[in-house]
Amino acid sequence: MCTRNIGNALIQDASSKNIAVDVISFIKTEPALKSEVLKEVQERSADFEAVIFTSSNAVEAIAMSLDLQKTKIFCIGHATKRSVIKYFKESSIAGFADNAKELAHTILNANVKQVTFFCGDLRRDELPELLKKKNIGVNEIIVYKTIITPQKIEKKYDGILFFSPSAVKSFFEKNILDGQTVLFAIGSTTADKIRKFSKNKIVVSDVPDKTTLLNKAISYFQTNPIHH
Repeated sequence: MCTRNIGNALIQDASSKNIAVDVISFIKTEPALKSEVLKEVQERSADFEAVIFTSSNAVEAIAMSLDLQKTKIFCIGHATKRSVIKYFKESSIAGFADNAKELAHTILNANVKQVTFFCGDLRRDELPELLKKKNIGVNEIIVYKTIITPQKIEKKYDGILFFSPSAVKSFFEKNILDGQTVLFAIGSTTADKIRKFSKNKIVVSDVPDKTTLLNKAISYFQTNPIHH
């Protein structure tokens, strides 16, 4: 089971390798940028030295409202990078990393003094704190909010794929697993959240990307076949 939509192409690819995938979402997102704040951001956007995205949701929340073609863009995660490329020039990407520590280091090396961080209401503290410790100004603007949508699952799954700590929290609000289900995490933060709720085996993706995570699960079950 995937706890977020991964697209039909990946589901069909898994099916061709004898892995059946169900998709059940445990969170949803919605825009949170108030009109008066958006107007202010639009007026100031030409002066942005650099902006940060750590989620494709944040990119999509402001993409149609802001012109960032001439702004340095820093981002975390392959899905986020794809969204930036979709809505803005790929050449606008001044730095990319798989985690907050690496991106902070990239921003420091770029000699940036001020960043605008477009984020969700449940964003992690690590990146802004790392930047502030190095005297980089961080202007945070919440552009979307995450809503957990817990639900009870009746079906027993051999593996469950988690893509965020929020989805982990939502899932375990109404579900208890036996010890056989293998849990797959898109990154170390998500894996740490899983450990708070379960002692089941956890497999962490090599790269924080949905395709990589699904392929990790497929490879795992091809190497460790389940016999029912």
